[in-house]
Amino acid sequence: MNKMANLRPRNKTYLTLGEMDRLRPNSANSTPLSPLGFLERAAIVAGDRPSVVYDGKHHTWGETHVRCLRLASALSCHIRIYRGDVVSVLAPNTPAMYEMHFSVPMSGAVLNTINIRLDARTISVLLRHSSSRLLFVDMQYLPLARSALALLSPDHHHPLLIPIEDASAPSDGNGGLTYETLIGLGDPKFTWVRPDTEWAPMVLNYTSGTTSAPKGVVHSHRGVFLSALNCLVAWPLPLYPVYLWTLSMFHANGWCFPWAIAANLGTNVCLRHFDGPTLFSAIADHRVTHLCAAPVVLTMLADTPPAARRPLPNPVNILTAGSPPPAVVISRVESVGFFVSHGYGLTETGSFAVSCSWNADWQRLPAAERAALKVRQGVRTAVMDAADVVDEKTGEAVPRNGKTRGEVVMRGGFLMMGYLGDEEATAKAVRGGWFYTGDLAVVHPDGYIEIKDRAKDVIISGGENISSVEVETVLYGHPAVAEAAVVAKPDDYWGETPCAFVVKKEGVGGSPTTEEELISWCREKMPHYMAPKTVVFQPEMPRTSTGKIQKNVLRTMARNLGASAAGQDGRGGVSPVSKL
Repeated sequence: MNKMANLRPRNKTYLTLGEMDRLRPNSANSTPLSPLGFLERAAIVAGDRPSVVYDGKHHTWGETHVRCLRLASALSCHIRIYRGDVVSVLAPNTPAMYEMHFSVPMSGAVLNTINIRLDARTISVLLRHSSSRLLFVDMQYLPLARSALALLSPDHHHPLLIPIEDASAPSDGNGGLTYETLIGLGDPKFTWVRPDTEWAPMVLNYTSGTTSAPKGVVHSHRGVFLSALNCLVAWPLPLYPVYLWTLSMFHANGWCFPWAIAANLGTNVCLRHFDGPTLFSAIADHRVTHLCAAPVVLTMLADTPPAARRPLPNPVNILTAGSPPPAVVISRVESVGFFVSHGYGLTETGSFAVSCSWNADWQRLPAAERAALKVRQGVRTAVMDAADVVDEKTGEAVPRNGKTRGEVVMRGGFLMMGYLGDEEATAKAVRGGWFYTGDLAVVHPDGYIEIKDRAKDVIISGGENISSVEVETVLYGHPAVAEAAVVAKPDDYWGETPCAFVVKKEGVGGSPTTEEELISWCREKMPHYMAPKTVVFQPEMPRTSTGKIQKNVLRTMARNLGASAAGQDGRGGVSPVSKL
């Protein structure tokens, strides 16, 4: 006799699975997910605490909430912005830029932040592609915006241009409707426009185009909500952080940290411009606890002369992502006193979807070994459903041996809805239940992913695949190298050979570093066929909005150097190194 049956009291009616299935979502338990409610809560819980600090002034969360309601009201009632309209912003990291991450979608519109480093032609292309109805522009970038608008065809709708006043930027002097006058027109008790569905589009971001033309990435309220929660869990971010904005908010909405900081009642420290000493001063003045940074900012911090560094007032956590940071750079930054975490994501993921989750046991390792572990991108975050590395032909997961390469794939709730107006590109990127990133990686025995290259950045020399990242890592180990990027250069014999673009460190003593010296350095530390055959010294690297090096630009420069015809010895290293 089944003993478990005796555990059921007699004459008791039990719910069946079918009866449970009849319980359905209702209006109380299925309200659309949106991060915009974080601002309302922050105003209640921390209304008197500083929300945004900039140029010696600050707003409280209560003030920021009212300002956002006023602007959303003015957009809806005075400008007649409707659900789904695109509102663009061309501005650096200022309070207005932060506020519009809430106020624009609170009007029902879709926020489109534009990279201030783009040229007028590219901005005009984005405005036309997005069908933007309104363009907010920081005073400093008004000439750029007007040049972009002038390039739009007469038969295309021209978005209304509204300047954003700023005491730190030159005034336009033309009067008329501005950001602040719009706020003055708005209703502080405005009932903001909640999305009808959590799948309603909330933001439109354009990819940086390091390997191809920019594509318009659309994220929903639901996706942004989950991305913001992901920031809180995966870093993690505590209550009341003091967050320094070095990461541009126009890049993937600052990895969704505008909403995450509001959720955890933090303080946003905004900077229009910065260099190494400026960052150390801001950290000291405001007791900064957290910041996100591209690898170039890590280099900036590490290269700041000791005399220009103010002491860190408390532990400072840095989250870096973008191009893989060299281990030597991470080690140098941590030697100053920062604690670096490493994440991985794309415009299509909104935030970082993979992170190098830190094992406490690793903290006992020597600094160089810790840095080598932190270079790895890591494992999926708790909010991402799955991330893997698969064979490009079979689609099967690659072995966890740290050697076999495949393409990184992901799936989860905060992936993009798709590319605006490009069903073909969406179908190519999202297939078989996975998003294909185009990044090549290996999986180590402990399950941690390490990116080795973009698919388009792999150099194929005589049938051998060469990882540009591996060559760059060796170059970064040279004491005179500040920055390095390696791309393919056409070669009549081998098809392609590695070409290194290098920025030298300033103030390094000794004789000038030469091309031959760097090539020999690499040949001593890696197989000869992987070492660069050409080294080009640059005053600076071409960069995207996040500080990522534009390898598409460098590839063009390498092609313009002309194909070499070194022959077999050119790859084996007997013939002289190529000259520019």
